[in-house]
Amino acid sequence: MKETDDTVEMVDIGSLRIGMFVELEVGWLAHPFPTGSFKLSSDAQIATIRALGLQRVRVNKTRSESQAVNAEPVNFPNAAVLTASAIEAAHAEAALRLHRADLLASQQRSLIWCEKRFGETARQYRKVLELIPSQPRAAADQCTAMVNGFVTEMVAEGESAIRLLSETAGDKSSLHPVNVTIVSLLLGKAMGLEPSELVELGLAAFLHDVGKAELPDRVRWLEENFSTAEYKLFQEHVALGVRVGRRMDLPAGALTAIAQHHELIDGSGFPSRVRGDSMTQSARILALVNRYDNLCNPIRPSTAMTPHESLAMIFAQLKTRFDAATLSAFIRMMGVYPPGSIVQLVDDRFAIVVSVNSARPLKPRVMVHDVGVSRHEVLILDLEHAPQVGIRRSLKPAALPASSMDFLAPRQRVGYFFEQALDTPNGPVE
Repeated sequence: MKETDDTVEMVDIGSLRIGMFVELEVGWLAHPFPTGSFKLSSDAQIATIRALGLQRVRVNKTRSESQAVNAEPVNFPNAAVLTASAIEAAHAEAALRLHRADLLASQQRSLIWCEKRFGETARQYRKVLELIPSQPRAAADQCTAMVNGFVTEMVAEGESAIRLLSETAGDKSSLHPVNVTIVSLLLGKAMGLEPSELVELGLAAFLHDVGKAELPDRVRWLEENFSTAEYKLFQEHVALGVRVGRRMDLPAGALTAIAQHHELIDGSGFPSRVRGDSMTQSARILALVNRYDNLCNPIRPSTAMTPHESLAMIFAQLKTRFDAATLSAFIRMMGVYPPGSIVQLVDDRFAIVVSVNSARPLKPRVMVHDVGVSRHEVLILDLEHAPQVGIRRSLKPAALPASSMDFLAPRQRVGYFFEQALDTPNGPVE
């Protein structure tokens, strides 16, 4: 029903009383209350409104208690003394609210930036595949410029964080090479590779599967039920990729890493069954990261492992197949709970790991499901700055309660990018 002039009135700030229904005509960031329209229930609320610096406040008489509206104006005794602490608290609460809003805006900007960069890189991959048949050298130049940019950023930024992206980040054909490129470069950096070596590693990671474009669709992605003939045909993508790389005039280090990206340190890989020192450092990194991402993002989402499960399985069952130093560095970088892992905290709340500082991986940043907090207003909790909060265990998304499943929205496909590691604590605002 439309309000009439008799329904509302502007009341002097000094005449506010408990029981009045106020309608604050300021933006929601300018006050600490959950909403801008509510019934006054305490002197502290009145003091808080006074602290906003308003002279008059809109009061809805229909929704106010009659005795509050009809009573004679009251001058609170010793008002300055009565409200001094309340005003100070109100200012502090308002500042806290503004700080929270700044943090929310900052984390949203960071996610948007990462997803934009991921999308640009995924589109670049598809363009390169289209360009290779007719202009292989031009395709190589584009790849080299892009990887050089990544390496320059990673080296200049100091500590980098691995960021989980939304479900919409890339299709399977581009999601995998972008993931493998970003994680391989971060691992190479963590292991002390020189910038020139990082560029060769990045080129190999970005282009390691280009040979698949020349395979029949049915064998581009490894399936457990492949026949012997299909498996041999699948393996040919390695040699085809090296051939494409030569046409692109890729550096020797990149070509070797592409040739060895399915080799294993114990000699059980393919196509050449090389082992030990015969694998280059870049190939050891690429082989490990490639396997990890294939476990997280298989062709059939129903068979996907969580990032935590993937890392645990590699360590428990496959560690003899990968270089020990490379695997140790990978676990140190990704943490026990890599981005995308679903976890339960020590206080029983459920959360999803959204980023890991590659230099301090044991305290990831998590999005926590708190009842009563909108998903769009939840602050990412940095466990490094919340020593009272820890992770109790990892779990499969299917084990989440329905409300936590809806809130956390676990990804069927795990997409990664990198961002500068954040040092701003947000524990007190949480």
